[in-house]
Amino acid sequence: MAIIIKKQDELDRMRAAGGVAARIKLELAKAVSPGATTHDLDMYAKELIQDWGAKSCFIGYKGAAPTPYPAYTCISVNDTVVHGIPNRRPIELGDLVSIDVGVYFEGFVGDNATTVMVGVTDPDVINLVQTAELALQRAIEQAVEGKRLSDISHAVEKAAKAARRPGGKPGYAVVRDFVGHGVGRSMHEEPQIKNYGPPGRGPRLKAGMTLAIEPMLNLGRAEVEVMSDHWTVLTRDRLPSCHVEHTVAVGKKKAEILTLPENV
Repeated sequence: MAIIIKKQDELDRMRAAGGVAARIKLELAKAVSPGATTHDLDMYAKELIQDWGAKSCFIGYKGAAPTPYPAYTCISVNDTVVHGIPNRRPIELGDLVSIDVGVYFEGFVGDNATTVMVGVTDPDVINLVQTAELALQRAIEQAVEGKRLSDISHAVEKAAKAARRPGGKPGYAVVRDFVGHGVGRSMHEEPQIKNYGPPGRGPRLKAGMTLAIEPMLNLGRAEVEVMSDHWTVLTRDRLPSCHVEHTVAVGKKKAEILTLPENV
């Protein structure tokens, strides 16, 4: 497993790319409202990406699917975990809307995601989103030189399992079929970053590694399935899912979040 260590000038450029991705993500999150469609949001993203002089990482991406990804962003609603293709269904009160923005900017990638609650009142769903955000925070805290890769993975699972749910239900399920990843000049670099597993395993983290950490938690079971479009990933039990993500740089004493709006 060859994990690329970024030099200082490369980290500076990744910081700028992350800032652009974060700015676009925030603008899209503000635009989420009942009656708007995810297609509307995607067209807005296209404008924002062009205004920044950036390029979407997603549109035209081939991956393992027989057809390229057809949109500028991934927008996943309710029981869609990741890779939701924007469409003309109006957003409704009670929806969870996950917005995933990845851009190339000046030769490097910024990749981040957030989940927006649209008038959600179900306390269990609200807690799901809060737990996913906490899991991301806890995972980022592990991105420090000397730690092991699986310390990040374990932090996500630990936060998900420890969640105190309404009615005394057990914690939330962690998606196992999709993972985080290294990122840099390419959207997907080594290593793959699971959101589960024991601590203290895998490669030793070193300062300058850059990682896209992205917890995916489900309200129900962990199992997912890919739809006939070869992209859209749904929870098998059709219960809601939450996806959040930051690009971070491993630090000597503390991780740095690269996808912050103030970075550009």
